[in-house]
Amino acid sequence: MKWLWLTGVTTISLIGTTLSGQAADTTPMAYPPATTPIYAYPPPIPIYNWTGFYVGANLGGAWAWGTLSDSFTGGSVTASSSGVIGGGQLGYNFQNGNFVFGAEWVLDGTSLDASGSAGPLSATAKTSWVTTLAARFGWAASNNWLWYGKAGGGWAHNEATVTNFFNGTQVTGSNTNSGWLLGVGIEYELTQNWTGKLEYDHLGLDTWTLNSTVFAPNADQLSIARKIDMLTAGLNYKF
Repeated sequence: MKWLWLTGVTTISLIGTTLSGQAADTTPMAYPPATTPIYAYPPPIPIYNWTGFYVGANLGGAWAWGTLSDSFTGGSVTASSSGVIGGGQLGYNFQNGNFVFGAEWVLDGTSLDASGSAGPLSATAKTSWVTTLAARFGWAASNNWLWYGKAGGGWAHNEATVTNFFNGTQVTGSNTNSGWLLGVGIEYELTQNWTGKLEYDHLGLDTWTLNSTVFAPNADQLSIARKIDMLTAGLNYKF
């Protein structure tokens, strides 16, 4: 009987020791760390800020059409020419949301030189420079493009020579006449300060009247009407 009692006590002690050891060694279950998403959206591209002053240069081609009319005979001479145009520009932009407003002044030299003849008349005309002052208005896209239009005025310095083949009389004059300007263009941000643009402009000049003696002294007038189209590429630096 004593033997059974000692065996029971020993068994209970061993079971208690085993259970207490297992309890001491038990640690919380570790969960695997959260994995990084396989696909992450890239950050949005910021819209370029067009506000500020800028200065730049441009180069391209120009095409001119002109008609010279003689009041004494009613005759006319029409001529066209093409050449190189290039110079610089200065302007300012103000951006409000995606809308961009501003003004730009351009001064370009040209190689436009035209000549033509009709009947006894022969005429030559040359445009040495063109300057424009216009408002710009456009839409700034999120991929840093600016689509814009232009509207304003322009001035061109012209020189003309008219000759009468019959009597050899010649008249020469020069004039800076004004007109209206319409244009469209596209500009792109190259860096934070540099932008590049491509622009088309049409300049419709007022009629230039020149007193003439090629047919009748003090009774003859020559009228010269001209229009100029310009396609230029430019580079601007924004301050």
